[in-house]
Amino acid sequence: MIVTIVKVYVKPQHVEDFIAATVENHQGSVQEPGNLRFDILQHRDEECIFSLYEAYESEEAAARHKETAHYLRWRDAVAPWMAKPREGTPHRIIAPTEKSAWE
Repeated sequence: MIVTIVKVYVKPQHVEDFIAATVENHQGSVQEPGNLRFDILQHRDEECIFSLYEAYESEEAAARHKETAHYLRWRDAVAPWMAKPREGTPHRIIAPTEKSAWE
């Protein structure tokens, strides 16, 4: 299993647009085979900073995510709204390791 935490800095005038596009991406992502979680988090004190918490069963499932139509639409839509390039950091899951704990 793999988790990637993506930090995104959004230009202030595009926060609402970013949220709408990212919720749409979330709705497609949670339907993907191998997806365990896809959470959208907004910094509590800095409304322009977001974290995406993406958990997949395997590296392959995570890679397939980046080939989906909903991801490609999201990527192209949000690129001009970012204050700087997004930062994705992959993580190895230590616990829980049982898939049933993720469902």
